[in-house]
Amino acid sequence: MESAAAQETRGAETPRPAAPPPSPAEPPAAPRARPRLVFRTQLAHGSPTGKIEGFTNVRELYAKIAEAFGIAPTEILFCTLNSHKVDMQKLLGGQIGLEDFIFAHVRGETKEVEVTKTEDALGLTITDNGAGYAFIKRIKEGSIINRVQAVCVGDSIEAINDHSIVGCRHYEVAKMLRELPKSQPFTLRLVQPKRAFGEGHLGSRGQVGGERLGCGRETLRLRSGGAATVEEMPSEFEDEASRRVDDLLESYMGIRDPELAATMVDTSKKTRSVQEFAHRLDSVLGEFAFPDEFVVEVWAAIGEAREACG
Repeated sequence: MESAAAQETRGAETPRPAAPPPSPAEPPAAPRARPRLVFRTQLAHGSPTGKIEGFTNVRELYAKIAEAFGIAPTEILFCTLNSHKVDMQKLLGGQIGLEDFIFAHVRGETKEVEVTKTEDALGLTITDNGAGYAFIKRIKEGSIINRVQAVCVGDSIEAINDHSIVGCRHYEVAKMLRELPKSQPFTLRLVQPKRAFGEGHLGSRGQVGGERLGCGRETLRLRSGGAATVEEMPSEFEDEASRRVDDLLESYMGIRDPELAATMVDTSKKTRSVQEFAHRLDSVLGEFAFPDEFVVEVWAAIGEAREACG
């Protein structure tokens, strides 16, 4: 006979092993961190190579370059990409390729020239560095300024008739020059980029080509307000439309500004009519006070670029 203890043991239910606790939900995958964006830089007249990072606009870029080489940011006139030469085709604007090499052109000699305005147009195209300096981007062949050998592409315009224009935008400087009276001499105080020892003025009367070191397909787009963003290289349409708009800026206002042109092209993508385009330009770029006929021509040029690029 079974003992009472055995019967009790046999009649008892064998306990089931406890179920494992439910596994916690898998956390969402963190977005893949983009590697730090570090750019190589040199002073265009000669220096060791420095590395810079952590900037979101041109002023911060200049501050980083200045810190790398122990100079004041105000010493930097402009920067070129992948060429140490004064080459306006390589001028740093609002976009930097992720593999681009940045060359900073710093203040060199100051010079004063006297010019007599015998025609309405001086033959200058002005741009600026986004940090307070306007400078000469192009000199029209056969123009008044072309006959003044001391004035060169790349020269920063520091003063007109002893009136400092440091801090003025390119369109403001161009307007001042247009409004100078004819048949009266005026004085330009210019600062030329510093040159390496024994080197002539590389960009004196025209454009000079340079080697391209960067070949990346992405760019860092610098913005005057807000953070910089990494974007794909502009499309064929965006390049062509921006070029046409930049040409119109030169013919209407005497300035060249690829970043301004690109902003106008971007604005056009969000509009369906020239009236809506004009309204958006006023809200985004109202300080330029673009005339109506100019806006109409820009709208037409962007449309032509779109058709040309399919």
